Order: sequence, then C-alpha cells, then structure tokens
Amino acid sequence: MASTDNLNQLEPTFMYTQIFKDILLDMEHDELAIKDFITYCRDHNCLSPVYIDRFEKQYHAQLAIWWYSFPSNIYSMLNYSLRTMDADIIITMGFFLRDLHQQIEQLYQQQDGSCERKSFVVYRGQGLMKLDFEKLEKTKGGLISFNNFLSTSKNKEVSLDFAECASTKLDTLGIIFIMSIDPCIKSTPFASIKEESYFKDEDEILFSMHTVFRVNEIKQMENKTQVYEVELQLTSDDDQQLRVLTDRIREEAGGGTGWQRLGNLLIRIGQSIKAEELFNVLLEQTSDESERAHYYRQLGNLKIDQGDYEKAIWYNEKTLEVQQKTRLPNHLSLATSYNNIAGVYDQMGEYSKALSYYEKALEIEQKILPLNHPDLVTSYNNI
Repeated sequence: MASTDNLNQLEPTFMYTQIFKDILLDMEHDELAIKDFITYCRDHNCLSPVYIDRFEKQYHAQLAIWWYSFPSNIYSMLNYSLRTMDADIIITMGFFLRDLHQQIEQLYQQQDGSCERKSFVVYRGQGLMKLDFEKLEKTKGGLISFNNFLSTSKNKEVSLDFAECASTKLDTLGIIFIMSIDPCIKSTPFASIKEESYFKDEDEILFSMHTVFRVNEIKQMENKTQVYEVELQLTSDDDQQLRVLTDRIREEAGGGTGWQRLGNLLIRIGQSIKAEELFNVLLEQTSDESERAHYYRQLGNLKIDQGDYEKAIWYNEKTLEVQQKTRLPNHLSLATSYNNIAGVYDQMGEYSKALSYYEKALEIEQKILPLNHPDLVTSYNNI
C-alpha cells in the first residue's frame, strides 16, 4: 500500500507499481511462461508438489480467479511480490497476473460495469502497524494505492472480524476500510467472483492491482480502542491529482522496451537495488544482443554509483564486447562505451588507461560527427 498527499513527496512504490502494471498487461505470454513458473515453483518449493502437478495439468486463463482463491500459496506469492516489488517473482508470474486482470475485466463487463448500476460500499478488514497508521492519518484528503490485487467483502461483519483479530498482534491496529464505489468510474476493473472462486459461499469483490482511492474520514470505532474505520472513495480517471501523477510516471519511464523503461525509472527514483535485481533477471532471460548490451551498460552505471569500479569496468567491457559483434566498427555506440570505460578509469586514478579509451572514442567520433559537435568538444577536453 502506497500513499501520498503531496506529489512532490511520492513514495517510490506509488509510481513504479503503475509501470509494472502497464508493462505486464501489455506483454504477451506463451505456454513457455507457464512451464517457467512450474520450474520456478519446484526449484524454490513455492507450492506443494501435488499443487504444482495439478496446476501444470489443469491451468488455463479462465481458471486464474479459481487458482488465485484456492489455498495453494499462489495468492500469497503474487501479492507479496507486488507489495515488495520482487522482480524475479513478478516476471515469473507475469502470465498469471495478466490472466487474472483480464478475467476480472471480463467479469466487470459481464456484470454490467456501467453507470446504470448504483453506487455501493465494500469493506476490507486488516491489520496495520502503528507506524504505518500514522502515515495513513497524514494522507487524509490525499491518495492511497493498493498495489496488490484487492479482496473486499460486502459483509461488514466479516471484515470487522479480520480487523479485530489483527488488532491483537503487537504494535498493530485493526483497520476496516469502508470503500465507496461508483460504477461510472473506470479506473480499475472489479468484479464479484462468487461463481469463479474456490470459495463459493463468500461474497467477495475482487479489484485488479493498483486500485487508487482518495482518503476521506479516519475515526476510531466506538468501544474498540484498537480498531479504526477508514473511509475511502474510488478515484475517477479525471481526478486531477491522479492524472498529474500518471503523466509524471510516463515521463519518468523514458523510452525503450517496457522492461528497459521500468529499469530506468527504478534508477531515477533511487531504487538501485531493485533495478540491479531486475536487470540481472532480464539479462538471464534475453537472447537479444541489443537488449543484453543495454542491461550490461545499465548494470555498469549502477556499479559506478555504488563505487564498485572494477565491476563497472567488467560490465562496460561486456557491453563493448556485444557491440563489437553486432555493430559496424565506427558506430557511435562503441564510442559511448569507450568513453564510459575511460570515465571509470579516470575515477580510479588510472589515467593512462583512461587516455587510451578516450582516444579510441575520439577516433570514432572524428569519423562520423561534424567538427562542431559537442561530443567532440567533450572528448578533446577529456584528453
């Protein structure tokens, strides 16, 4: 759960979960994706062998909600990865995330997701650490985002039971979210999953990931000192604050493939560990040489920021190695790599090695750039 009452003080998760969502929902997944997930589960003991075999034999896209609700640990895996931004698990479960979102979207349309339906209220009971509750109190009037798939109920008593149970834990308050839903709002699909769920007797409304609400009232429940009610309102697509946020997200993401944009954004918002994790996972999975060069270069940049210059040199040399196989000898990207390596040697104080690489970069630039190009000026200054 991420929140903000000021767009200049955004929590990183509020931004990059939206990018994860956009990327994963746009990606196509084949049968190999399911096989990769099965292998991952076996290697990491994520599910019992019986459930893994059953999933392998029976799973298809129209069973996504059933498997999400089935007590097999898939629910926990998916939502844990979305809350913690675990790139490895999210990439592995990308096909399931997409199937689940699309099934919710289909049900939303079938259940008449239109303005003809009346507004309604759903509830969610959970625990919240006292420190997190203090942050929540400060967001009154601002936005709150549930970055995972969001299970809610039309039955307030059921949600209250969850909240009261959670409030018995150390340093934890029970929270019952009271969510006002206007069917005219199309920001995130939601649906009753009673017929599709493993639990047929539960009246559950399931929202897709990254549902954004505006925080209204927060008040303590009568005669319940450890339980609070938090009133939320589903935000509309034309919510001014949300639109500014979304525009900023897209601007931060930059160009390139979806995964490259995500990695770039993680770096921009200071999540270098997550970026490094993502690039390493993608590096193992891709066979595209231009993508490999990009990931090596970004890993090299991260190592420079971390002060690990030896590793930075290694990654930049790997970038150069790929480029030398796939580019013409005088391609400008090679000059960029030579300059990057030279810059690292410069920071290490190994000036003779730095000079050697600066000269290689300059040799290429002199052949392809106009005499007044700023890159040439920079190279002359470096030498």
